[in-house]
Amino acid sequence: RMPNWGGGKKCGVCQKAVYFAEEVQCEGNSFHKSCFLCMVCKKNLDSTTVAVHGEEIYCKSCYGKKYGPKGYGYGQGAGTLSTDKGESLGIKYEEGQPHRPLNPNAARMAQKVGGADGCPRCGQAVYAAEKVIGAGKSWHKSCFRCAKCGKSLESTTLADKDGEIYCKG
Repeated sequence: RMPNWGGGKKCGVCQKAVYFAEEVQCEGNSFHKSCFLCMVCKKNLDSTTVAVHGEEIYCKSCYGKKYGPKGYGYGQGAGTLSTDKGESLGIKYEEGQPHRPLNPNAARMAQKVGGADGCPRCGQAVYAAEKVIGAGKSWHKSCFRCAKCGKSLESTTLADKDGEIYCKG
């Protein structure tokens, strides 16, 4: 172990002394630049990409998966297509209600939610890993459904009218 000359600050990750030239400060804690990484995916962080939870540091994407609203639907992985409507996660859909109608406030909330686009269906933030573009807006894959029948849509199989999306049928 290196002696800690002059009682310098300790890194919040490795607990070793942090010197000015290599120091990153976040919420009153000091870190080595090389230790200032997401705890999950090990991506380098900076003041614009860090999300803090207690003593733990994450990138916004991993933080969202771990602590985001409802935890479900956050960053399901790029390009994964699933026909599971959430049943495997214990999410039940009412029969006769195959979709959620547009929330009148969702469209207003949808402009920008915490740096990510907001979904016109549910109003929650849409991150890159779960984004589907349709009718010129960003949707969650799980919200990208026909407003009438609730069927999952592809960007090639949709018709849009008054900001809502429908299957071509």
